[in-house]
Amino acid sequence: MSFEMIKEKYTGPIMEIELGKGDNTVKVGGETCLPFYQFEGEVTNKPKIAMEIWDMEPEEWPDAAREPFKDVIGDPAAWAKKCVQEYGADIICLHLRSTDPNEHDVSPEDAVAKVKKVNEAIDVPLIVWGTANADKDSEVLKKVAEDCSGENLIIGPIEDVTHKSIGAAVMGYGHTAVASSPIDINLAKQINILLENLGLPLNKILVDPTTGGLGYGLEYSYSVMERIKLAAMTFGDDKLQLPIINYVAFDVWKCKEAKQPVEEDPRLGDPERRAIMMETIAATTYLMAGSNVLILRHPETVRLVRQYIELLVEGGTAQEVAPIQKNLSEPEIDYASMSPEPDLTIEEAKEAPKAKKEEAKAEAPKEEAKEAPKEKAPKEEAKAEAPKEEAPKKEAPKEEAKAEAPKEEAKAEAAQPAVDESKLRAELEGKIRAEMEAKLRQEMESKAKAEESAEQKEEKAKKAAEEKAKKEAEAREKEKEKLRAQLESDEKEIRSKVKKLRSEQSGQETPSTPEKPEESGPERILQVLRLIHRRVA
Repeated sequence: MSFEMIKEKYTGPIMEIELGKGDNTVKVGGETCLPFYQFEGEVTNKPKIAMEIWDMEPEEWPDAAREPFKDVIGDPAAWAKKCVQEYGADIICLHLRSTDPNEHDVSPEDAVAKVKKVNEAIDVPLIVWGTANADKDSEVLKKVAEDCSGENLIIGPIEDVTHKSIGAAVMGYGHTAVASSPIDINLAKQINILLENLGLPLNKILVDPTTGGLGYGLEYSYSVMERIKLAAMTFGDDKLQLPIINYVAFDVWKCKEAKQPVEEDPRLGDPERRAIMMETIAATTYLMAGSNVLILRHPETVRLVRQYIELLVEGGTAQEVAPIQKNLSEPEIDYASMSPEPDLTIEEAKEAPKAKKEEAKAEAPKEEAKEAPKEKAPKEEAKAEAPKEEAPKKEAPKEEAKAEAPKEEAKAEAAQPAVDESKLRAELEGKIRAEMEAKLRQEMESKAKAEESAEQKEEKAKKAAEEKAKKEAEAREKEKEKLRAQLESDEKEIRSKVKKLRSEQSGQETPSTPEKPEESGPERILQVLRLIHRRVA
């Protein structure tokens, strides 16, 4: 019998969306199965990787993140160009960090100038990301949408409080929206409905379920993304059949462990490799949850994640994937001093001394018991010899007999074996085993008796039921006989009445058995009675 894989049938695919303009167009979504389940459907478009850049120099970034871009980190356009040409970014995400009112509070006009400069420097789609400050984003992103009309930028985040202001601008000037909600499937659906009611078509919306970094936040985000995909494809919810975007870089690199230097906690290892692996693990996890666009920061993360996508889609092994290429020098960490001393002893060797000690303790009472009779014997012999010398010759036989008695007792004591603990233990175990067997026998006998009594009860119940059925049958027969008799008497009475009526009507006596009885009147009643009589019989 050949193996047949069970395949799920999905009610609807993820909508395919075009990002960018003209030759710079990139398609995302369009899959007809759960993430990488190509045995059940098709992955029309592989997940895309967007690289993050800032519109200002990120001073709080650790050295591991700054080092690959140290020559262009102050110029957003050059930075974006390097990400595309050297690191192969599919999309660029420009984070308008300088517009944050809590930091530099750059004007919308300055932000628009940087957006245009970056967009002209690259030949891939551009994501314009705000600061998640509702008032400031409404001003800045509306201005960006207006001044970059027709460029099909991906603008976000758009939340429920800003969906009217930013959403209207995105819809009016031909851009794509990033609908952001705080890790909840119902809120994710709600913001999509609000934007659609505003007039923005669903094929112009990307879902941002809010991305948690590596840790407990990742589990929340993963479960919500999984529910969104299942609701979209299994239950056919068209309001959720949209591609998902995850801003992995910002949430991972802002956590303490990604920025912590080796001096603070050398047990965490190399800070550069640590942060890259944290971002890579988060990104691959979100891919398995159904992400269509990943926003990443480090070039090594981009390389590892891209190779991971290729392996999942095209197949193959990960043996050819190169390890992380460092840009910083290797830190000096004395792992040997921090690690505990190795315990190389075998478990069996550890148990051997314990067993020897237990054997020595068990043998000690035996040796004491053996030596005790030997010490007593010489003393008693000396006592026995003393009376021999002092006593006269006539009484010698009697005294010798008395002296020989202790000797024999000492010999008997010496001949007695020492107390053996193993024998005592065996005897105790035998007694306990016998008692347990006796209890088991009693329980089995009681069970057998209970089963016999139950069978007897069943037999008695069967007999009682049979007798009851017989009595009921006899009662029915008696009732039938009574009914027959009653019917016969009723028939006789009716016949007599019929004769009287006919005689009164015609003035002549009718024959006892008419040749052609009438179909109605008293004769009809008699026919019915006969029919009843037959059925009862």
